[in-house]
Amino acid sequence: MKWIIVYACLALFGWSGPAGARTFKVATYNVQNLFDLVRDGTEYEEYVPNTRMGWNKENAAVKYRNIARVIKDLAADIVALQEVESRKALISLNDAVARKGRSYPYLAIADAKPSAVKCALLSRFPILSKREIPVREKPSRNILAVTVQVDGTPLLLFVNHWKSKRGPESMRLPYARALRKAINTLSAGTDFIVLGDLNSNYDEWITFRAKAKLNDTRGRTGINHILGTIQGSSMVTEEMLLGQKKRRLLYNLWLELKPARRWSYNFFGLKGSPDNIIVPRALYDNKGISYVDNSFERFTRRYLFKKRAVFQWRRAEHGKGRHIGMGFSDHLPIFALFSTASSRGR
Repeated sequence: MKWIIVYACLALFGWSGPAGARTFKVATYNVQNLFDLVRDGTEYEEYVPNTRMGWNKENAAVKYRNIARVIKDLAADIVALQEVESRKALISLNDAVARKGRSYPYLAIADAKPSAVKCALLSRFPILSKREIPVREKPSRNILAVTVQVDGTPLLLFVNHWKSKRGPESMRLPYARALRKAINTLSAGTDFIVLGDLNSNYDEWITFRAKAKLNDTRGRTGINHILGTIQGSSMVTEEMLLGQKKRRLLYNLWLELKPARRWSYNFFGLKGSPDNIIVPRALYDNKGISYVDNSFERFTRRYLFKKRAVFQWRRAEHGKGRHIGMGFSDHLPIFALFSTASSRGR
């Protein structure tokens, strides 16, 4: 069943499966440098408030309002966020979303260590626990691990923002190792989702081979080899995920789209899939929470595009000058549907 039909039906009836089952949406969105207006010394130079670069009350208000519009229209029940400066910035964003008519009573941010931008989460479901997974790489951002309760059922979300591709793959491996270690400690059958900006294409093990500045690991990647989204020389399919004898393999939901649509970043023709949602076999076992098959998609409202590119937050002088109070983010949100009861008919 195509995701459009699935989603239309769910939107019409509000429920799927047996009485009392809830279908809900989980999304991830890199909001491209959501800074507050407090100077604390960790900001990027262009986001130090009230300087000649123009990050001031007026431009910040436009940025928050624009990102809030996306989140409101996205209408996800859980939104993982990347590049949020602080709890103050997260609360300000949440307030902006509320002014547009959508409420997120629960929030979390990975703020245990100082960094310019951080992982965060907005949720319509209660948060049972929050912890941060440190990464042995300097500088690095902690991985945010949040457990929410969906109608009495726990769901663990690992929110990631790995090192950018300004650095080679060896700088992303520590994130993958830290995450893999955390996953390996989970009890069998734990419902969890890996999501966020991994700064890695879903098929990074193939796309980075020809780029010497990235491939300093002899072909080994964090997203594919360490997380286990490939087996041998093949991407892990749903069939491989369900047929595995152990629990190591994970399934990247990008595979549910046709290859030409597998991107969430498009900077004047340079397309990639740095944003990912990755799931384990436990979300197919018809217990607790299940993934709604073929529901993965990109959020592609027309206002998120400018000419051939994603309408990112704009600065003058080809992105090196003052903030000009226009744009959204250089990433598109991606999302998937999940249910508190089986939706696969197995």
